[in-house]
Amino acid sequence: MSYLETRRHELRKRRIVMVDGNLTSNTQSVDSGVSARVNEAGYWGFASSSATDAASQAAVADQAGRNAAAMKRFGARSSHSLPTVSYRGEHPIVGKPALSQSELVERLRAIHARMHTRYADLQSLRLIMHDEQHSKWVKNSLGSDAYSAIARTSFAAMMVAQADDGAPVELYEPLSGKGSLADLDMSDGALDEVFDELYRHLQAKRHAIPARGGEHRIVLAPQLAGMLAHEAMGHPCEADLVLGGAVTGHLLGQRVGSDLVSMVDVAHHFNGEEAMMPVYVDDEGTPAQDALLIDRGILKSFMNSRETAAQMGHAPTGSARAYAPSDEPLIRMRNTVILSGTAKLQDMIADVEDGYYLISSSNGQADSTTEFMFGINLGYEIKNGKLGAAIRDTTLSGSAIKVLQSVDAVSDDMYWTASGYCGKKQSMVVSMGGPALRGRANLGGE
Repeated sequence: MSYLETRRHELRKRRIVMVDGNLTSNTQSVDSGVSARVNEAGYWGFASSSATDAASQAAVADQAGRNAAAMKRFGARSSHSLPTVSYRGEHPIVGKPALSQSELVERLRAIHARMHTRYADLQSLRLIMHDEQHSKWVKNSLGSDAYSAIARTSFAAMMVAQADDGAPVELYEPLSGKGSLADLDMSDGALDEVFDELYRHLQAKRHAIPARGGEHRIVLAPQLAGMLAHEAMGHPCEADLVLGGAVTGHLLGQRVGSDLVSMVDVAHHFNGEEAMMPVYVDDEGTPAQDALLIDRGILKSFMNSRETAAQMGHAPTGSARAYAPSDEPLIRMRNTVILSGTAKLQDMIADVEDGYYLISSSNGQADSTTEFMFGINLGYEIKNGKLGAAIRDTTLSGSAIKVLQSVDAVSDDMYWTASGYCGKKQSMVVSMGGPALRGRANLGGE
């Protein structure tokens, strides 16, 4: 075997849902197993098992080797020597002792009772608690021997009210962080601050007006800037997609944004603090490094695995990760962020005579050309530098490159979230962040 890599992986998840005071879901699960990958003459073989004993690990490694050997029947394949960098170390989770399921249910009941009284005119109130933990032991034939763990948690509320025309309107807001639900601040003060604002937005949305379709000057709130960074520019900077034909493959060293735009996929620390999804070593046993994707508007680099780094002549960034024990590692984002600027959000809005302030999205999709479309579920019109009426649900679309090239202001804010999943053949826990951006893009509407 020219290269062998093994991973023992345990994934624990919990989810509790309460709808209008009724407990509708209360689940917890454990998924564990071992996997192995072999690279032989440029071909990969992969195998996995739900059993984790020593005999099963040996059998999985043997099967992965057989699978790689079977692939060699397709003929000689040009291969590159994999980078030999290795990693040894341990990175456990540091946090508070986890709360029991019964403790979480009681806390959820108390939160619901308080919110039901505080927002008495809601048609419906849904509360969701979630946490999950990944523990991984990775070894390879290059000398890597590492243990690492990632845990993330979220608490979210969905509020539903009635619009002027009788139709239901809803808004959703998650709180997220590292660790388990015991580590998330769910005190009355913290929740009131977040959900009072959500309730104010919901009341405004009850009287919403349609947006005007077409290209407009827009201010993207930090929540949306993070999504733009992840969906529309992050994926086209994953080296496997670059090699598969993403437009970014021909743009290294070229301008893809204004001078105000810099973007990084952070490995484990940002501004001196541990990131929400800290990756010190990836699932190939590669030490994780930050990937500076865009530097003052210029496309600088991509996120790489060992294989793509060898193919492209780049350094590996430790970006290969697998979500479940039976998944094969793929190049995935970790903590993708557009760096803050110096402008004030209120000044960015005040300088817009006619445009829109867009706050949050219900969904999003993008392709390897950087073309994207996001569903906008909360936004306001801007008239003469002031926020006006809320707008109805609409879409934001365009080319991420063109939008980033049009950016003429970046705020000094920074918003991070780790509440969602990234989809690319398999789910993945990630975080994304950003400041507010001002530029131009297309809105759906009348």
